[in-house]
Amino acid sequence: MLRIIKHLKPFTALIVGAVLLLFVQAMCDLSLPDYMSNIVNKGIQQGGIENAVPKAVRSSQMDKLTIFMNEDDKTAILKDYTLIDKSSSDYDKYLKDYPNLEKASIYVLKDIDKAETDKINPVMGKAFLAVNFIDSLKKDAKDGMINFNGMKLPAKTDLFAMMSKGTPEQKAKNIEQVNKQANTLGDSMVTQAAASAIKSEYAALGMNTDKIQSNYILHAGLLMLGLSLVGAVCTILVGFLASRAAAGVAENLRSQIFKKVESFSNIEFDKFSTASLITRTTNDITQIQTVVVMAIRMIIYAPILGIGGVIKAVNKSTSMSWIIALAVVLLLGLIGSVFAIALPKFKAVQKLVDRLNLVTRENLSGMMVIRAFNTQKFEEKRFDKANQDLTDTNLFVNRVMSVMFPIMMLIMNGVSVIIVWVGAHQIADSKMQVGDMMAFMQYAMQILFAFLMMSFMFILIPRASVAAQRIDEVLEIEPSIVDPKTAKKFDKEVEGVIEFKNVSFRYPGAEEDVLKNISFKALPGQTTAFIGSTGAGKSTLINLVPRFYDVTQGQILIDGMDVREVTQHDLRDLIGYVPQKGSLFKGTIESNLKYADENATEDDVKKASEIAQAMEFISEKPEKFGSEISQGGSNVSGGQKQRLSIARALMKKAQIYIFDDSFSALDFKTDAKLRKALKQETGYSTVLLVAQRISTIKNAEQIVVLDEGKVVGIGTHEELMKNCQTYQEIALSQLSKEELA
Repeated sequence: MLRIIKHLKPFTALIVGAVLLLFVQAMCDLSLPDYMSNIVNKGIQQGGIENAVPKAVRSSQMDKLTIFMNEDDKTAILKDYTLIDKSSSDYDKYLKDYPNLEKASIYVLKDIDKAETDKINPVMGKAFLAVNFIDSLKKDAKDGMINFNGMKLPAKTDLFAMMSKGTPEQKAKNIEQVNKQANTLGDSMVTQAAASAIKSEYAALGMNTDKIQSNYILHAGLLMLGLSLVGAVCTILVGFLASRAAAGVAENLRSQIFKKVESFSNIEFDKFSTASLITRTTNDITQIQTVVVMAIRMIIYAPILGIGGVIKAVNKSTSMSWIIALAVVLLLGLIGSVFAIALPKFKAVQKLVDRLNLVTRENLSGMMVIRAFNTQKFEEKRFDKANQDLTDTNLFVNRVMSVMFPIMMLIMNGVSVIIVWVGAHQIADSKMQVGDMMAFMQYAMQILFAFLMMSFMFILIPRASVAAQRIDEVLEIEPSIVDPKTAKKFDKEVEGVIEFKNVSFRYPGAEEDVLKNISFKALPGQTTAFIGSTGAGKSTLINLVPRFYDVTQGQILIDGMDVREVTQHDLRDLIGYVPQKGSLFKGTIESNLKYADENATEDDVKKASEIAQAMEFISEKPEKFGSEISQGGSNVSGGQKQRLSIARALMKKAQIYIFDDSFSALDFKTDAKLRKALKQETGYSTVLLVAQRISTIKNAEQIVVLDEGKVVGIGTHEELMKNCQTYQEIALSQLSKEELA
């Protein structure tokens, strides 16, 4: 995961913005069960009565309530209320809200804060319960008699008046009994029990109690709707920010990998297959992009939701928190088990994708060879093997995952059943309200959902981590060929004298040198040709000049300056290079030729094509230089591809030209015409030419003969025919003595 995080630094602002929005979203989601609980508890069960502190109380009712309060509580309560009667200046104002004010004076609640409300709420609630209990005694009277504190009294007895005239000890005893009964319920249940008495009081004041209930439910519902909308907006914005950050990370990684690969020498390319580099640039980065999006949206959100849900659930019911703890333990055990089983397979998937890409690429690029040798069945089996290995691994992972989710759903549904069962008993014992049980269930689901999201991330992270590791392997590798810290510059007038001084070269990991103690000088205006048997080191030798490889020992000098002392850009700016295998790009003939010089004129393009003997087939095409070239030049022949590659090099008008066996696909007539025209065009340039044909190099000013990495002869054709046995053998194997004369 740390490998992924380091690539997120440029997008810190987007991620911080997403985190802030996730906090808002989580707070909205965590608030919704509370409002739902309030609608059930206060809106439905309590008739919209939010607490046990009524907005107004008849003075006669307040006198009854204060009987069950000690002096301090009574003083605190009366301080928070204002007595309103016909003589009060605000009489008309309150008469509208409380129509029965004209019949009796009332106490109206002052504008007090929540802290004060919470302070007097239990006092008023217990008092209302006590008054309600006394009133119920009269309703339950039998034979005109009531049972009060073990005494038989007439039903018409004013119990409140009797209790108010009692001794201080009797009053204290009454208050103690009220508190003892109320404490068995808890504050929330006291409020709920007192709500019906308060609602009756409101009705006695002439207030519309149905409107109070509907207003409360409507207000709470609108708040829930508002929170849902805010949460939805946050979700959309988080998704947008996460997508921007993930897409940016993917874009940067693709760019970094491409730039890094461009800086690779052939040594680095030997370490990574083409198929692997393509997979790392596409599939691996897609894995990281996916996990970044999901991580921003889930890894940050899930802990907020989970921790917040635990706090909220415990506040609702501490006694049922063991249910959540049990569910979390079960989920963690399940996730840990799945993770341990699936992780090794995640690491194998990317390598299997590499293998599949490699087989596919080889089949597509080698289709002609496959058909020529009738090996389609063999290749099908090879592809099926790679495909089946990847399929089996993915199926194994998916089967493991498919087991996990049903078990998770079973745990979540089991938790719901346990909460309902335990909660129902607590509701029956007046220890919990229905709304609180429903809210607790929702918080439990949110907590489990948070773990579900985290488990989903556990599926993505291992594979993305492997992908990040593979990308880092490319990004962290240091190219073996680098520019010097203090680079020198060529003179403005570069002659192009190339000198090899005791050059030896060995491939990384090889046991012996491929080139051994090579020394020669190639002069401007001359062609220096290289010939030798297959594997003699010809292509390796000329690839040292543009620093596709660096020499192991010795020096390569251009105008007396070591090629390692200048930048690769300056060095290659002097060279027109035609590789052994011609490579064309998708586009037109013109775009391919202008690849060497985008500012070239039409005359330059035409002239280079004429020298390379390419006009012969270009002029036959309907669109001439505008003709399409397929990817890799697959719609032109090998000889046409070579001629276009040569024309492209000539467009550069370079001081040095390197032709790496670039005439092999040409017929003898075209070869001869091309070399003649080439000699005229490159008369002042240094030409290095690798060839297999004696006829191609016969007229070169200098021929270097290689055998097993050593120079066994240097000179003209005539000189080598006299004193170089290796050259003689090659020449006589191709031409007769008369043709060689």
